[in-house]
Amino acid sequence: MRVGDLRVSYVPDGVVKMVPRSLFPATSDETWARNSRYLDSSGWLTISAGGLLIENGERAMLVDAGYGPFTEPVSMMEHGMATMYGGSLLDSLDRLGRGPHDIETVAITHLHIEHLGWAAHPAPGESEPAFAHAAYLVSQREWDDRRTTFGVTEEVAAALARRVRTVADGDEVFPGVRAVALPGHTAGQMGYEVTSAGERLLAFADVLHSPAQVAHPDWAIVGESAAEESAGLRREVLGRLADEGTIGFGVHFADVPFGRVRRMGDSFAWEPLA
Repeated sequence: MRVGDLRVSYVPDGVVKMVPRSLFPATSDETWARNSRYLDSSGWLTISAGGLLIENGERAMLVDAGYGPFTEPVSMMEHGMATMYGGSLLDSLDRLGRGPHDIETVAITHLHIEHLGWAAHPAPGESEPAFAHAAYLVSQREWDDRRTTFGVTEEVAAALARRVRTVADGDEVFPGVRAVALPGHTAGQMGYEVTSAGERLLAFADVLHSPAQVAHPDWAIVGESAAEESAGLRREVLGRLADEGTIGFGVHFADVPFGRVRRMGDSFAWEPLA
């Protein structure tokens, strides 16, 4: 897909298949019976992990780094996860004609394990993470909070620390790409806005986890650090996408990561783009 003169591509890494009520605890079985179009044939809610490749001629950056080199499916049913795995991001990059050393910058929207994976963990047989040569962009607040973030062990923090460069709201991090503060899911979460030749895309990080939340922006996910603030932010972002005609990118949106948002009365609808 092109945004003006820039090329943007989804780079899949893996998936998490979840019990829908475990992610959205305020919902019920009846809720999902009415919203079964968002589930697979077995009734699981599929949440993808991966990244967004942004290319400007020969230059390239990545927004988020997937779950990492963990190819063996893991079941965590105590957390409502039927299976969770990664491992595909480097192969996905290769299919797009890029290798890890083409990536000059990895912008990590927030420090959750399915966003920082390949930035922190070496591939099997390697001593360094795949993007060890790149700069890792993280907001100052997110980096300050790293010790309290689930999944950021001392080893992960050390692997990231040597390469982290902090960014602030509004910073241009790559030609046509600027950081956008989106606090709520985490206090330091950053999105990234791509603008070129009058066209715009917003990679909105974990403001939204599923197209189901586009239709139901008041649905909070389990463990959200600021549920009311997050719901308000979801409505704000969805309204902006709808009113400005901005393309949305949802890294967790499985097979429909790119889309436009349309207003539907008091709610919204996600219209996928190829």
